[in-house]
Amino acid sequence: MKYRRLGKTELNVSVVGIGTWQFGGEWGMDFSQDEADAILDKGAELGINLIDTAECYGDHLSEQLIGGYLSRRRREDWIVATKFGHHFHERFKRTDVYDAEDVVRQLDASLKALRTDYVDLYQFHSGPDAAFDNDDLWTALDKQVQAGKIRHLGTSIGSNDNLHQTEASTRVGSQAIQVVYNRLDRKPEERVFPACEAQDLGVLARVPLASGFLSGKYKPGTEFGATDVRHRQDAEQVRRRLEEVERIAADEVPAGVDMAAWALAWCLRHPAVTSVIPGCKNPQQVQSNADAVALVTEPHPQDVPAPARA
Repeated sequence: MKYRRLGKTELNVSVVGIGTWQFGGEWGMDFSQDEADAILDKGAELGINLIDTAECYGDHLSEQLIGGYLSRRRREDWIVATKFGHHFHERFKRTDVYDAEDVVRQLDASLKALRTDYVDLYQFHSGPDAAFDNDDLWTALDKQVQAGKIRHLGTSIGSNDNLHQTEASTRVGSQAIQVVYNRLDRKPEERVFPACEAQDLGVLARVPLASGFLSGKYKPGTEFGATDVRHRQDAEQVRRRLEEVERIAADEVPAGVDMAAWALAWCLRHPAVTSVIPGCKNPQQVQSNADAVALVTEPHPQDVPAPARA
């Protein structure tokens, strides 16, 4: 495993993390505690130390599975990132709630679910600019930082071209940006990444496999079940994207190289990107994701030595 400094947070994170939206039951399967444990244990075995989750991945369900795992492991070995801003009601249904008082309640609920007394990175989750620009919110969050419940603040931008929230990061105390970035969606390269580099913001690339399309497993015409969030995407757009994936596989992926590993390594080569946070449904996919590290051979400006682990 390789590690990079997450911007001005000074956290040293594995370049491949574990995204856990799937633990909330919206990617076609439900997870038991044993299944979540197996995924996270495999990550630990491979040197992964970053877990990304959110309050609305199944009404703190994803956090609860992670908390069940952390309660039996060394908490200090993991960097846990979660988010705020939504109330989960049922599969694929949420409401936005970004007022300061409620967000503090969301934080306490996340800490309870995670069975920890602090979050390493607490992220504003895909909210509108009007909610982001609320000084009362950031004042309340800063108080939680001072209280030790939050180590660092971050922003998970909803639009991957949201320059407003990115440029305002330093002003509000946000030290990292999470953004959709992959070989099919390079928009952040134009404005968001330069703003991140100028402010020394860490960058977590989410959806680095383009919702699994860049794994190479799916062909045009693939249909997803009603419990899989991908069934909500426009069918024609999905078909076009999968056709583009086939072209990329033929023209860009070296022979004999796993496409998923190639796609993650492709993201990690950008000088602004600290880590990718792909989802995974089993330990084998964790291994496949970690295999990307062997394809990242060039030095990166955020590279750091591996952290000491007992």
